[in-house]
Amino acid sequence: MSRARINKTRLSAAALTLAFAATAHAQKAGNNEAIVKRHFASLLAAPAQTSELTMFLTMMPKGGDLHHHYSGAIYAEQYLEWVDRQGYCVSKTTFRISTDKAAIDAERAKPGPLRGCVSGADLMADDGAYRKLLQKWSTLDFHNHGADQPPPDQAFFDTFGYFGPVASTNTNDGLRTLKDRAIAENLSYIETIFELAPGTPDADFDKAVADPARLDAALAAFTQKLEASPAFAQGVADYVANVEKSSAGIDDERFTMRYQPYVLRFLSPSLVYSQMLASFKLAKANPKIVGVNIVGQESRDVSMRDYSLHMKMFRFLKAKYPDVKTALHAGELRLGIVPPEGLTFHIAEAVGVAGADRIGHGIDIAHEKDALGVLKTMRERRVPVEVNLTSNEFILGVQGGAHPVELFRRHGVPFVLATDDAGVTRHNLSNEYVLFATRYRTDYAEVKKLSYDSIRYAFLGDAEKQRLLQQLDSRFARFEADIAASVPKTGR
Repeated sequence: MSRARINKTRLSAAALTLAFAATAHAQKAGNNEAIVKRHFASLLAAPAQTSELTMFLTMMPKGGDLHHHYSGAIYAEQYLEWVDRQGYCVSKTTFRISTDKAAIDAERAKPGPLRGCVSGADLMADDGAYRKLLQKWSTLDFHNHGADQPPPDQAFFDTFGYFGPVASTNTNDGLRTLKDRAIAENLSYIETIFELAPGTPDADFDKAVADPARLDAALAAFTQKLEASPAFAQGVADYVANVEKSSAGIDDERFTMRYQPYVLRFLSPSLVYSQMLASFKLAKANPKIVGVNIVGQESRDVSMRDYSLHMKMFRFLKAKYPDVKTALHAGELRLGIVPPEGLTFHIAEAVGVAGADRIGHGIDIAHEKDALGVLKTMRERRVPVEVNLTSNEFILGVQGGAHPVELFRRHGVPFVLATDDAGVTRHNLSNEYVLFATRYRTDYAEVKKLSYDSIRYAFLGDAEKQRLLQQLDSRFARFEADIAASVPKTGR
């Protein structure tokens, strides 16, 4: 036999060996997945094994968290550390942060311990005061104590006023904490609603937009005015610099973070629009800034009054910046919070007028004027809903069958699970998967798909998505091998 023939034979044998190995590996992976599917089903069989299910879903790779507020994700304990780092103090009666350093220093110069306004460390050392602070700075114990308290939605939104003075300080430290916490629960990507976009008040614009016939002209004129303003340009530049500084060292091979500037919907029209324009410019200015959002309590008077105006503002800017992605809070309402007619158009206008790429919450979908048409549009355009089970339950009292996640599911509207404000409601993304699995009929294939969809619907470029999806493939292979190895053979 010739040497060439021998070499060809050896190559053929090597190729066959590799092919057999690849086939065996694929078969083993398939077997592991089948075992995991059966094991997951056994955990959900009545009564659900919630403790083991929690362990399973904590271990399970989660792709991304796409509805995530940075300031609401930081736990109160870390904010108290920053109070001390900034040299501030906290009132033991109102639990408000004092930032008047001159007054604080004068008080500290007096003999004896501080009484009215104390350090974060001292407050945490006083268990009674610390517990009361947590009831103000988070939703902890809301349904488990008898003190006078505001309605749940007000209690939730009030928390931001308590920790607000330190929410934008030490942002790199905060992002590192969120990264470490994410990695601990096998989450590889967060798209966080980071900081308020810079805004510019303008009384003339506020008057002009009151006339619908003049709206586009007013938007064009105000846009031109803002774009000629050095202060507006500086605000955009400062925001980019803050993102770069805050995000230093966050991204690595295990974890990726991207950022959305946000607009506050209950401000004046000029502030809202200037924040929108700044946000769109920010999304064009830096690759880490991947989308634009509008936030704030949707049921407030100004939020309701100006809702349609805001959607038209988004439409105007979408035409100017068609490649900038938008994720809009829409329909975070339920019957009774606002008059019935207020429930009938928010999601439709976010999708049909503003051109939203994702919808946050979408709770009032069943009350929309043309609910079936809106669902059809979202299905056909692949506009996903960011489902936040914990916050929807607390803020709106919506859970179980009253939650529209089943409606989205039955009508083929994509959705992803997300945390919203995990520091305020004191939970994590794994808990959202547990709630979904125990409240709604599901299987392993669906929860695995939800993990992948949270990358597929991220505001990332194709190359970054493919990188994260390939990582997810590898992580699921390891996870399924570990679970399959742990399941007793009798359970297989």
